Amino acid sequence: MPKSQRLFEVRNITDLRDMVRQSVELFGDLNAFLVKNKETSEIQGISYKQFQEDIQCLGTALCSLGLKDSMIAVLGENRYEWCVSYLGIVNGTGVVVPLDKELPHQEIFKLLERSEASAVLCSGSYEDVLKEKKANLPNLKYIINFDRSDSDGDILSYTELIKRGKQLISEGDTTFIDTPIDREKMHMLIFTSGTTDQSKGVMLSHKNIVSDMMAVSKLLYADTNDSVLSILPLHHTYECTAGFLTMVYLGVTIAFCEGLRHITKNLQEYKPTIIMSVPLILENVYNKIINKAKKENRYIMLKVAIGISGLLFKLGIDIRRHLFREVLANLGGNLRLIISGAAALNPKASKTLRAMDLNIMQGYGLTECSPIVSVNRLDYYKDSSAGLPLPGIEVEIHNPDADGIGEIKVRGPIVMLGYFKNPEATNEVLRDGWLYTGDNGYIDKDGFLFIAGRKKNVIVTKNGKNIFPEDVELYLNKSEYIKESLVYGVDEEGEDDTIVCAKIVPDMEVINEKFGRVLSDEELYKLIKQEVLKANKKLSSYKKIRHFELRHEEFEKTTTKKIKRQVELVSLKSIGEMFKVFNKKAK
Repeated sequence: MPKSQRLFEVRNITDLRDMVRQSVELFGDLNAFLVKNKETSEIQGISYKQFQEDIQCLGTALCSLGLKDSMIAVLGENRYEWCVSYLGIVNGTGVVVPLDKELPHQEIFKLLERSEASAVLCSGSYEDVLKEKKANLPNLKYIINFDRSDSDGDILSYTELIKRGKQLISEGDTTFIDTPIDREKMHMLIFTSGTTDQSKGVMLSHKNIVSDMMAVSKLLYADTNDSVLSILPLHHTYECTAGFLTMVYLGVTIAFCEGLRHITKNLQEYKPTIIMSVPLILENVYNKIINKAKKENRYIMLKVAIGISGLLFKLGIDIRRHLFREVLANLGGNLRLIISGAAALNPKASKTLRAMDLNIMQGYGLTECSPIVSVNRLDYYKDSSAGLPLPGIEVEIHNPDADGIGEIKVRGPIVMLGYFKNPEATNEVLRDGWLYTGDNGYIDKDGFLFIAGRKKNVIVTKNGKNIFPEDVELYLNKSEYIKESLVYGVDEEGEDDTIVCAKIVPDMEVINEKFGRVLSDEELYKLIKQEVLKANKKLSSYKKIRHFELRHEEFEKTTTKKIKRQVELVSLKSIGEMFKVFNKKAK
């Protein structure tokens, strides 16, 4: 059988309630979660049985409040209560509306209003701001605080609701437990990150989510010996589907990262075997490994070790764990699988990490597809690609150009129901049974999908050529001196063609370490200019960067670390001003 078709056997589930029920039967007394006590820092296990009981208790209590068939928001950091709330809503109460905790408060209020949420379950830090605005949200009846020990009017305690639900169930209340689940109906309302446009409310069903879960599970092996550290925000479908729900389905133990600055500490504490990640995090790990080796004059030794381990592995001799035990120890010592999504990962990073026995599964997806569409297999991959379509999912390229690049379209049970109260936007992307993703890409002769960039981001030159800024940024970001970049086009009067420009954030930590001092503005500019020229040598003439400016602040990003392009481009200086700066420094 071809490597591309090797699939793991999975069990069939009809919906998420069925998933929880089966997982309890299979893994009942095993730990579903590891939770740290805030006061003592002691790590405690929560079994699959206890998890199901808490879901049923919360769901029963929510129904008793008159919230049956309501829209209910969840707002807060990654934590056990968030997971209980999600399933306590979708498995018999109503529709869950996960909200991004990093959004400005005003944006959160807007989404609560747009979703017509009747209740919000939240971390304690949000109680005061929500209470203050509650009068302006006529649909909002209850604020349920994860951290409150007691209730106060319509500000309710999560802990008390769990107790209330337990009492009601003991008295014979099966309203939640016995509620039929329509797997075709909307039970999740997910607002997109809005990197290129105003966020839209994506309507997903149990069928959408479980179809994606089962398809993904056919491509990776995980069992009760595995544990995952939940790093990315749970409100995002990527982490929610793959890092939470799929792990419960497979019997994996879930622990929660306390924040990005605590990753190293949490890796040591929980020693996970699996993490979900995004390229920015993985590339930071890669850069730290490389920079540490260079600093200690061990870079050549590292390259040789990578080459030797790769050669021996091909011969059937695997010494990777032994050879790179120091690197792996810094990541907890047990990490074996990294699932990467949200953007393209630098091939150098993926090859290096894989050579150290860290299996990288890079894929492509979007909220509208629950979210994973394609993924590289463990033993059949192309580092620069987004992998092969999931089993049972069709992917085609609409109206490809001479290079085979066109809009990616997807068909299958993972495709959303539509956009909430937005039929125009729905009809624009859902046509003839296909979802038109708004992403450009191509499929090679082996069936691998390659992403060229967002359709809305494409720079169309005066001469009619298409430039995908993400491609140009990839070349720039390969430089060790460039932390991140943003490429865009400008049609300047008097110019024969579109001018390709870039905003560049230098990696000052690496630069200062490399040169042993702080460079002057002029020196820094010359250094980055040399890196731009190196990138230009690898680009077609019409793609070459003709102007750039430096900035020291990182770009504004979504919680999955994607640059909010529209926000950044709106804030650009006039092109005339930028030219003056460029020309002055160039002299």
